[in-house]
This record gives sequence, C-alpha cells and structure tokens, in this order.
Amino acid sequence: MQNSSRLIAEGVGLALLVTTGAASAGRVLRVCADPDNLPYSNQKREGFENKLVDLIAKDLHAKVKYAWVRQRRALVRRTLTANACDILPGIPDGLEKTLTTKPYYRSTYVFVYRKGDGLHLRSFDDPVLRRLRIGLHAIGSEGSNPPPSYALVRRGILDNVVGFKMWDVESVKNPQGRIVEAVANRDIDVAIVWGPFGGYFAKGQKTALEVVPVSPASEPPGIPFTFAMSMGVRPGETALKTELEGVLQRRRKDVEKILGAYGIPLVRTEATPANAQATN
Repeated sequence: MQNSSRLIAEGVGLALLVTTGAASAGRVLRVCADPDNLPYSNQKREGFENKLVDLIAKDLHAKVKYAWVRQRRALVRRTLTANACDILPGIPDGLEKTLTTKPYYRSTYVFVYRKGDGLHLRSFDDPVLRRLRIGLHAIGSEGSNPPPSYALVRRGILDNVVGFKMWDVESVKNPQGRIVEAVANRDIDVAIVWGPFGGYFAKGQKTALEVVPVSPASEPPGIPFTFAMSMGVRPGETALKTELEGVLQRRRKDVEKILGAYGIPLVRTEATPANAQATN
C-alpha cells in the first residue's frame, strides 16, 4: 500500500513538473525571415521587421523563434507551406498561397540622387534621365526584373543603365545597399530602387541624398510601383491572422515610429494590389 501511494505521489509530482515546465515555456511565435536583408531583417535582429515582430511578441506575451530563410524564389513554399514557421512578415498584400493581414504599410519605388546636383526628378518622363547614369537592382534568374526597368525600356532608356546585384554577393556586407552608396560616391547619378532600400540606406550616407517617389504610380500595362505590405500566415489560419491584425492596429503608432526610424517612405493612399507571381 505504501509503495502504491509513493508511486501515485511520484506520478502526480511528475505530472506537475511537466505541466509547470510547459507553462513556463510559454507561447512561441515561429517566424521566417531573411538572415541578411536590411532594412528588413538579419540574424542580429537589427531590421525593422525584427522590431515589428518583437512588438507583436511583447503584446502577445510570447517568445520569438526564427527560421532564417533567404528571400528567393518559391519563398512561400520554402517557409509557410513547408511548416518552417507560422508567420512570414513583409510580403505583398494578397500574396498567392498565403492568408495576409491587412497592410501595415505601403511604400513605393523611389529616385535617389544627390541633393547638391540640382536635379528635381519626379517622373520617368523627365528628359534628363536620358543623360544620367541610372542604377537598378538586377534580379536576374531569381525572378522578374524590377518594375522600373519596364518604365525605362518603354521610353528607350537602356544604354545608361547600370545593374547592381542585391543577392548572392556573399563577400559584401549589405549588398542591397551598394546601389545607394554608388550614388553617394558619384559612381552613378541616380538609383531607382524599392522605397525601404532607398530610404534606409540614404540615411546612412555622408553625402546628402534626396529620396523621391517615382511618378506615375503605375506603368502600362498595369505594372505598379506602389505596393501594400502585410504579414502572411497559412491559408485557413484566420485566428492567427486576426490576432496579428489586432496587435498591428492597437500598436499603430509604435509601428509607424519603427518605420520612421528606418526611413521607410510611406504612401498614404490605397495601393495597387501586388502581382505575387514572381515572388512565389
């Protein structure tokens, strides 16, 4: 009888230990992010998406566990679909094969040029573009060319364009920022880049740079330059989507403060839905 009581007590104690351990572990948010893609994210958690995830985790009393995945083709298949994580931040609103939150920011492609050069670029139709050295991010085999390339080709502006790799340059720190550094160093006259890259890397240059949204807002036949950005979860996971939206809405001022600290150009009007085919 004593042995039975002792075994029962030990069993209860073990159950309590397991329960207590599970409770102390708490909730974990599994997030996929690029390990070297500032201003979005890196393994040191220095990007604005890292800060937004921390904001959400704090609000939900959760911890964050990252799966570091390079932002390349088939991103959704390699992250959410593969169950590598439950949350994929910083994706276009309505991205195929995901359930996306309401957008938490909208940005646009921008012109980046030196303030002291007397340029006043606003439009792809500005004739000065024909005589400037223009930098574009070269996506190459990893996906479609960036939208500005179509605008330039449509206007016959080809010979004065310089391509800059933003991926697969392991020997260079922050390769996505080299194009902005090239403007500051006078290697090119203007960079036409996605707003978060332009705004963030322009802030870090010793040379004063202008960061100006491109115009018009889209290029025939329906190629947008402005995109609404969201967080993605797996289709059907509406509870998690709603929970993320709730935090992003409640902490809207904090979200905008983080975006502002990283120099992210924001577009306040409704964005043209992003075509997600090339990303997924």
